[in-house]
Amino acid sequence: MGENKNTEATETGKSMTREILEWVLCIAIAFAVAFFIKSYIMTVAAVDGESMLDTLHHKERLITWKLGYKPERNDIIIFQPRDSVPGNEKFYVKRVIATENQSVEIDYSENAVYVDGEKIDEPYIYETMRDISYNSEDYWQVPEGHVFVMGDNRNNSRDSRSESVSFVSHESIEGKVVFRFWPLSKIGIVK
Repeated sequence: MGENKNTEATETGKSMTREILEWVLCIAIAFAVAFFIKSYIMTVAAVDGESMLDTLHHKERLITWKLGYKPERNDIIIFQPRDSVPGNEKFYVKRVIATENQSVEIDYSENAVYVDGEKIDEPYIYETMRDISYNSEDYWQVPEGHVFVMGDNRNNSRDSRSESVSFVSHESIEGKVVFRFWPLSKIGIVK
């Protein structure tokens, strides 16, 4: 009878160890899957500021898509600007106005943006654009592997017009904004 109790205790100990190892393995797999999704498929971002009014507002929460993403005109993207410091990274959210090899011209007297000589329709603009050039340029040629971005709130946006942002390289793009999940009253696809 004493051997039976010893055998049961040993079996119980083995069973408990096996269960703990299974839980540790499940947790490790969950972390690995979450890391893979965040690194390669999608991520969550928060809007900080008013540069994308009236499309996006401060503190809204967004989901961005990464997997196989290639920037296109009018996409809203999350990217890391050139002046971001390692260890203290910052991210911007802006709209793609032009892609590689396209030209961009801003005519402040008309309040218009031209891409490859054609005036673009921008119903999402927050207010009439003032001449707040960060430099003296009003014409840009987008280099290969880059995009030209602007905020929808043109009078309050640090974007490709400024030297601190300039052209955005494809490598610095974190993803395309596809969905807003906070606040709940505005949940839905972002355009």
